[in-house]
Amino acid sequence: MIDDIDDRILTILQENARVSNAEIARQVGMAPSAILERIRKLEERGVIEGYVARVNPEAYGLWLTAYVFVRADERAGATATAQRLAQIAEVQEVHHVAGEDCFLVKVRAGGTRALGELLREKFGEIDTIRSTRSTIVLDTIKDTWIVPAGAWREAQDEG
Repeated sequence: MIDDIDDRILTILQENARVSNAEIARQVGMAPSAILERIRKLEERGVIEGYVARVNPEAYGLWLTAYVFVRADERAGATATAQRLAQIAEVQEVHHVAGEDCFLVKVRAGGTRALGELLREKFGEIDTIRSTRSTIVLDTIKDTWIVPAGAWREAQDEG
C-alpha cells in the first residue's frame, strides 16, 4: 500500500534519484531516519525497482528511435520470441500486445541503414518472426519514466 507520504517520497526520487535522505526529509517534514526506513520498505516491496542514470542515446550516436510491430509464429502466450528480442542490445522495450501483431518493440539505431541491418541481421535470426512493420519517430515531445503522483489512488479506486 502506498500512502501520501510514500507518494511524495517517490515523486522526489523520480525527479532526482541522487537527492539525499536529509533533503527528502526536509521536503516531507519527517526525520531522515524515517525517510530511510520508508525507502527501504519501498525497495523491499518492489515499488522502487532500482536507481539509474538516464543517458542521452544521441551521445552514443543513436539518432533514430523506431517502434517495430512483430508478428511471430508461436502459440498464444509463448515467450520464446520475446525473450530473444529482449536480448538484442538495440532493443529497449518489448511489449506483448493484443491485435494482429504479437509484440511492439522499441529500438534505437544510428540511422535508417542501421535500422535495416538490425531488422535483417538480428531480428532475421529469430526463426519464429513472421513479419515486422516499423514506424520511425521523427521527433519526441515527451519521454519519461516518471509515474504520476497520486496514480496509486486511481489504481485503488479501480480495483
